[in-house]
Amino acid sequence: MAVHAHPDDESSKGAATMARYAAEGVEVLVVTCTGGERGDVLNPRLQEDPEVLRDLPGLRRREMAAAAAALGVQQRWLGYVDSGLPEGDPLPPLPPGCFALEPLEQAAEALVRVVREFRPHVMTTYNENGGYPHPDHIMCHKVSVAAFEAAGDEAAYPHAGPVWEPLKLYYDHGFSKSRVRSVHEALLAQQQPSPYEDWLKRWDEDDSPEREVTTRIECSDYFGHRDRALLAHATQIDPDGVFFAVPRELEREVWSVEEFELARSRVDTTFPEDDLFAGVRELA
Repeated sequence: MAVHAHPDDESSKGAATMARYAAEGVEVLVVTCTGGERGDVLNPRLQEDPEVLRDLPGLRRREMAAAAAALGVQQRWLGYVDSGLPEGDPLPPLPPGCFALEPLEQAAEALVRVVREFRPHVMTTYNENGGYPHPDHIMCHKVSVAAFEAAGDEAAYPHAGPVWEPLKLYYDHGFSKSRVRSVHEALLAQQQPSPYEDWLKRWDEDDSPEREVTTRIECSDYFGHRDRALLAHATQIDPDGVFFAVPRELEREVWSVEEFELARSRVDTTFPEDDLFAGVRELA
């Protein structure tokens, strides 16, 4: 079970890994916490599109269905409303009724119900910083951790279905500094332009250490599934933008994995891992 804040997050974070496991016969469920109703239209070709202007929330649901089909996974909506990304100094207050302002206990119960119904052995989500500091991503982290802890507790949410105890919880790493730097340097070595120069300049000014990577999943055979899922989110993904600026053959050669950080485990495992189900397969 991969828990994400908005439709399109699942396609940019761990998508090829999900597609690989789904192709291998593992049941994979994406849980999308919000509908992405307050998201900007990031594809310049669609910013004045009549369907976008008329019904962005409905269109984003249809995009999500197409992305799930491209990855070969199931998908569920948790049913909360996008908080939007506040901008300004000082930041404006979040809108009433949005996901980030929901009481944690109530939002966690909604996810516990899905966990107990789907019965995952492994869950993935974002770290405590949300991957980046969007209020919905941070709330997604809090809800996911709370649900992981509570789903197997008979005293917690007794009306939310028969208990089920997931065995491992991971944070996905997405665009890590190491990944971006490796691809950037490979592009320059081939005398090709890199879309990551500004990213690296900003990161060089930030001396915080990289997070630990415990698990690398070989998934380059499923980059095509990931790309089709990304393109399905047409309002959010510019086909001429950064996601598609790196030749796929170079990416496969330089960075053929997706990275994860094991945050909670109820089984024994050994690092580094090359399987999210390390230590689980013997029990499941």
